[in-house]
Amino acid sequence: MNISNPTRILVYYPIVHTQADMGALKESVVRATLEKTGRIGLTRKKALIDQVWTEIEKSIEGMSLAFDRVRLYQDGLPVCGREAAIVAELAQQGSRNHQLLLRLMDRGAVLMGTEDRDLLLQEYQLSKQVLKGSQPRSAGVQTLRRQRSENLLTQRDHFMARRINETLRTGETGILFIGLFHSLRGYLDQDIKVIYPLQPR
Repeated sequence: MNISNPTRILVYYPIVHTQADMGALKESVVRATLEKTGRIGLTRKKALIDQVWTEIEKSIEGMSLAFDRVRLYQDGLPVCGREAAIVAELAQQGSRNHQLLLRLMDRGAVLMGTEDRDLLLQEYQLSKQVLKGSQPRSAGVQTLRRQRSENLLTQRDHFMARRINETLRTGETGILFIGLFHSLRGYLDQDIKVIYPLQPR
């Protein structure tokens, strides 16, 4: 794919996070997956996620990109001044997502803090409660927890879209790695052309 357009382009990759992406929640996530699917299910899930990342890597290699005009946007990466250090740390822990970010940065792409730190912290606390298996006392509490989770997701999507709108310049290409449950549809500026390379044609 040849990308040489004077407008703003956003290459949109829906992703599945690996265990290495989970940081402090890694052990809890592994335990929850084992309880639900067993060891065979966990192994199968890992193989499928690896396959997704292989496809993403091949897709990016197949593009004609001027990396000095590429910005990298990553869900879960806060605007904090330590973005590169966070990516390096997760890459070292085996995250294919963050290893790919490092390789693209080495080629000249600019890493962008993409998320609001406070919203991520709230999401982390909520995920910790869920993974601990602390069962809500009533259906009402369960509903409130689900609503809070959905509300946080929407707020995060709004913030990420605003961040891209404000920082992606004319003539540049953004590459966005974003979890499957997120959607920036309707939040991005109209002049940003969104490309979905992994969508079935």
